[in-house]
Formats: sequence, C-alpha cells, structure tokens
Amino acid sequence: MRVTVDEDRCRGHGMCLTMCPEIFSLSDDGYAVADPEQVPDELRESAREAVENCPERAIIETDD
Repeated sequence: MRVTVDEDRCRGHGMCLTMCPEIFSLSDDGYAVADPEQVPDELRESAREAVENCPERAIIETDD
C-alpha cells in the first residue's frame, strides 16, 4: 500500500496526522505530506482511516 497527498486538494486540516502520525506530517506551509509513501503492514489500518477521514479527499491510496 502506498499513500500520496494531492497538494492541490489538501487544505491542511490535519486529520491524517491525527489518524496516522507515523506516516503523515505537515509541511512548513501547513499542508499534509506522506513519508514514507510506502505504508508498513502494521500501519495500514490507521493509514486507511486517514484516507477515509480526509475532508478534502486529498489522500490517494494505491496498491503496491
């Protein structure tokens, strides 16, 4: 599983950071970034919660 954040859609709500701080952080500009993009197996459930709860639908999940 990989996650990326669509910079054009993100509005910096921070929901993803709340759901999965091990993967998501906020840039200096206040927008979400995913690091690492490859989600470890033990964090997949919380990363999916972040995807589902993003109010702007800015997080994109893809299979590896």
